[in-house]
Amino acid sequence: MKYVLYAILIIIAYQFIFKLVIPVFIASRKIKKGFREMHSRMQEQMNQANNSTNSQNKPSPAGEKDGDYIDFEEVK
Repeated sequence: MKYVLYAILIIIAYQFIFKLVIPVFIASRKIKKGFREMHSRMQEQMNQANNSTNSQNKPSPAGEKDGDYIDFEEVK
């Protein structure tokens, strides 16, 4: 009788491990990997956005002034 209970306990432990613990562990690793990839993509996009805004904000050449009003003549 004692061996039967041990066998049942081993079967229950086996099913618990292979049907619950291992799948949850694998799923959590996949989710963490997805979050890391998403984070790295967002960092790349932020770096690209910062680089593009920095290139747009470069000072203009000495002869040109941004923001000054330029008069124009109306053509008739």
